Amino acid sequence: MERILQKICNYFNHRFTLAVLDESTGRWPVTYSPKNIPYLKAENAGGRHILIKPDSAIQPYYLLADDLDSDLLTRHHQLKSGIFKPGRMVIETSPGNYQVWIHSSRHLDLAEKRYWLGKLHSDPGADPKNRWGRCPGFRNRKVKHKTPSGQYPLAKLVWVDWKRQANIPEIKLSPCFQMAFSHKPRGACVIKTILPGPFIIKVTNPPQILHMLWLSIEEDLTEQKSTIVLSRKGRIGIIM
Repeated sequence: MERILQKICNYFNHRFTLAVLDESTGRWPVTYSPKNIPYLKAENAGGRHILIKPDSAIQPYYLLADDLDSDLLTRHHQLKSGIFKPGRMVIETSPGNYQVWIHSSRHLDLAEKRYWLGKLHSDPGADPKNRWGRCPGFRNRKVKHKTPSGQYPLAKLVWVDWKRQANIPEIKLSPCFQMAFSHKPRGACVIKTILPGPFIIKVTNPPQILHMLWLSIEEDLTEQKSTIVLSRKGRIGIIM
């Protein structure tokens, strides 16, 4: 376990935070130190999740793609030779399911992160703002992963590259892409744009569609359409 945490420490340039998450009571930080490993193991055995994230000062240089299957992992994060692309840390959070951290060579703001996460088919509910990932070396204590024998899968460190960084292409996002969301009750949220509005999005699950809608909204609002229907994985949104 100490070796795994040391590799994570190298990947985040010694600037990262651990946390314990209790689904009932919340999350609290834990300082990275070998002496805290027994405490983390005990909390994990007690049903709590162990999480990691880079410190706030370096978060703009790290991007987390979440809920990827083997096909997405191969398509977006591996070279044709089978070697992982530069700057990746790959964690198998449960059998056949992955999180991939990407260390960017340049600063990425939240709008750009949302754009690239959409391209990478990351979980639409995993917004990049202050994003936590699962710590390898501990059990994934989600109830849905519990086996008939009562066991939980071990989150595994598949690959880590702290020597190189990913050269993510620079993109110029249109003003329509730079939108501010404010959640409203009953499954609606307001989008503020440079176009007449505001536009109302009615969706079945607002928090989970935000960054997946960026590109489609940008394209359609540029044409100033009054009604747009978008869907992904059964979630549907309408802009009126």
